[in-house]
Amino acid sequence: MPIELKMPALSPTMEEGTLAKWLVKEGDTVASGDILAEIETDKATMEFEAVDEGTIAKILVAEGTDAVKVGQPIAILAGEGEDAATAASAAPAADAPPAKDAQPEKADTQPAPKAAEASKAAPAAPAPRADGERIKASPLARRIAEDKGIDLAALKGSGPGGRIVRADLDSAPAKGEAAKPATTAAAPAAAAAAATPVEPGDIPHEAVKLSNMRKTIARRLTESKQQIPHIYLTLDIQLDALLKLRGELNKGLEPRGVKLSVNDLLIKALAMALIEVPECNVSFAGDTLIKYSRADISVAVSIPGGLITPIVANADGKSVSAISTEMKDLASRAKDGKLAPEEYQGGTASLSNMGMFGIKHFEAVINPPQAMIMAIGAGDKRPYVINDSLQIATIMSATGSFDHRAIDGADGARLMKAFKRLIENPLGMLA
Repeated sequence: MPIELKMPALSPTMEEGTLAKWLVKEGDTVASGDILAEIETDKATMEFEAVDEGTIAKILVAEGTDAVKVGQPIAILAGEGEDAATAASAAPAADAPPAKDAQPEKADTQPAPKAAEASKAAPAAPAPRADGERIKASPLARRIAEDKGIDLAALKGSGPGGRIVRADLDSAPAKGEAAKPATTAAAPAAAAAAATPVEPGDIPHEAVKLSNMRKTIARRLTESKQQIPHIYLTLDIQLDALLKLRGELNKGLEPRGVKLSVNDLLIKALAMALIEVPECNVSFAGDTLIKYSRADISVAVSIPGGLITPIVANADGKSVSAISTEMKDLASRAKDGKLAPEEYQGGTASLSNMGMFGIKHFEAVINPPQAMIMAIGAGDKRPYVINDSLQIATIMSATGSFDHRAIDGADGARLMKAFKRLIENPLGMLA
């Protein structure tokens, strides 16, 4: 019997992906474990392995196809002893969507037969989604809806691609309640989320299609700035003691092939500061505050086509040499698109360092559901007052962005103070 090869879910949150490249062609024989295709998710390009043995009878989705739903058939595999031509003739038309997605226009305008009675009981509710279609909603919107008993299927999202965001829940009724009067609060959010049309006119230009990663970056950063009240705290930090210690440590670590970067020490300092000031090692979840007992630091890494944040888990409990070795491995695999989802999804706080580009100061956007991110500027020689005398010292500026719903300004200031103290007295990080 022919086997349908379906679009895999390569991460817990994946709903669709791009079939970036086929590594087999029709007529090829494959065995379990063979790599069939490369799938581009919102953060990485991952390999799709064969589970069964057989012959590729028909490819249903061409490489380069965007927005392929998880579970959609992408190819037909003829099993052992089966005729590939017969299996191919029984396959659905190439690039056809799965049956559950058929006739989307009708699904949007009238209820499915099984839902007819339910719609009579609640005539004011909008038509349900097509059967089996996943509702697009931000994680925060899902948590709030669950807490308040709001039916997400009854809402129309104002976010990118019809995604339900927090603002859509403001006037939404709980299950069994009448709809509340609509307010204008969601209108600015919807307007802000919509892409502004661009008319390049006669200026020479090229229109470049956004990758899944770039679309996700745009969506998440828009949601972050719309939904999270950012507060920014900046201070100057003297680096001379840390640079001296780094040089001494690297001499001792050279036989082991380990070379510490300044960023490795900053990761350690932020992790220890978060444990010292646990009020900042949190996530805001509606009417709940999630408090973390360890510091998992997401580190911003620039890769072709976007940005990814691999995570150094339990950074507060690891040596700086272990952090250095792990970070080099994560960054290398991030640039090759080889990170597993659990290696870049999660984290309790983030660190973004643009000092290597000569940037002295910037304010980073919080990476939800985290509640803070530390932005690191370049360290350079500046006049600096030390022991009441003006001297030349290596100074960098660090700016913490905090979710003011979860973190008070005073607690953010305590974290910044602890971060500064650890960097200016770096031996404390080795204890």
